[in-house]
Amino acid sequence: MLFNSLLLQAADPAAMGGGFGMFLPLILIIGIMYFFMIRPQNKKQKELQKMLDALQKGDKVITIGGIHGTVSSVKKDSNVVTVRVDENTKIEFNRSAIATVVSDKPAEKTEEKKSGKKQKEELKASTENKEPAASEEKKDE
Repeated sequence: MLFNSLLLQAADPAAMGGGFGMFLPLILIIGIMYFFMIRPQNKKQKELQKMLDALQKGDKVITIGGIHGTVSSVKKDSNVVTVRVDENTKIEFNRSAIATVVSDKPAEKTEEKKSGKKQKEELKASTENKEPAASEEKKDE
């Protein structure tokens, strides 16, 4: 008797909570995965493609293999980039083999700003440290 009543309750669709309630966690998981995994990856891929399209002669680059060099020529038709590694050494790569374009100018500016701030902070700290020491010397006299 007890077994029959359990089977009847399990067969009742109203007791199950409906179909939408079962799929709600799955929909939430897919939405979270989209915003935390898929969307950032697409943004990163678009930025990489823009960087590769803007590649030009004279840019300093690093390949996915870790080779540092300067772009000596870019072939628009065949997606081939010639990178000068040394004065006499040139290597041809596919555009997709370029990992990053190195720009020294912004890094130098930020380092100058940081070093300027550090110098100012050191000057303030040294003047603050000297003033109490001078007042202590006056107290001792």
